[in-house]
Amino acid sequence: MTAPHVTAPQPLPLSVLDFVGIEHGESAHDALEGAVGVAQAVEDAGYHRFWVSEHHNMRSLACSAPEILIAAVAGRTSRIRVGAAGIMLPNHAPFKVAEVFRTLLALHPGRIDLGLGRAPGTDPLTAHVLRRGTAVDVASDFPGQVAELLAFLGSGFPEGHPYAPLVAAPVIDDQPEVLMLGSSAYGPRFAAANGLRAVFAHHMSPEAAVGLLREYRREFEPGPYGPAEPWSAMSVLTFASEDAEAVLEFEAGWALTMQNLARGIREPLRPEEVRAYAGSDTFRRSREALRAQGDDRMVTGTPDDVVRRLRELSAQAEVDELVLVTPSLDRARRVESFRAVAEHWAR
Repeated sequence: MTAPHVTAPQPLPLSVLDFVGIEHGESAHDALEGAVGVAQAVEDAGYHRFWVSEHHNMRSLACSAPEILIAAVAGRTSRIRVGAAGIMLPNHAPFKVAEVFRTLLALHPGRIDLGLGRAPGTDPLTAHVLRRGTAVDVASDFPGQVAELLAFLGSGFPEGHPYAPLVAAPVIDDQPEVLMLGSSAYGPRFAAANGLRAVFAHHMSPEAAVGLLREYRREFEPGPYGPAEPWSAMSVLTFASEDAEAVLEFEAGWALTMQNLARGIREPLRPEEVRAYAGSDTFRRSREALRAQGDDRMVTGTPDDVVRRLRELSAQAEVDELVLVTPSLDRARRVESFRAVAEHWAR
């Protein structure tokens, strides 16, 4: 008797979140072209999505206008989904966001993602300027902003609503995939209550990610705009290389970036500064202490080790997709890491 054919389970899709870092000594043009090149490389490697973030008032990043970068990336790729992770909705008028993303979809049907966040993506003064004042109450305004945006995108307003006659042009049949971002309990709980896809920033809050994402699946209720079943993803700081020194420099670069942000420094790191810190006793002691405590905020190492740990983490969090976050001073190293992870993941 012939044994029935059993199809092997497919690995979870992998995606990339790019902060569009400006490397020391390069121009903003170089950084933006570099981001397009990374998108093309990860498309070739089989990644499912390429997302860019929204950050303001930073000399070290070139992603203050993600919607413009999405258009550039989508126009120079062919298959990969492209989107924002995310659009910080309190910085924008929902009607305008709907118009922008409908325009992107009209240009690139079936390929556009709209991740929504409620953080400012910047410091308080810049948030004040973006929002035209300090009277904005994000906690109370955000649910209404999301509802308004989804209505303009396709769920519609109830009869008699003052905005019901409005049309977010261009009018198209397609809709972006809307995802609720979060680095605290608010994001996944909001997504579960409103029937939206949830993406959690493990790279910002690793200690909370697994529990909150599992809770999201248990609490999910379908809504008028979104999937019928829960869908979640998790973004993870990831770097894979057979070169141990490259791994150390990646970890040191992220540690220095976090230290600089805490001090209000928003300048590109110098490569020699990162190399010196990677070789310092201070960094190595802190690294050993974190590993001894079981800290898993970074998934780094050889490609085999990285893929093993990513599989364990994705199973624990019960996610449908993993999003790799690989900020680094060396764009070529980033691309090599993405390719290595994709190759080993497919096995």
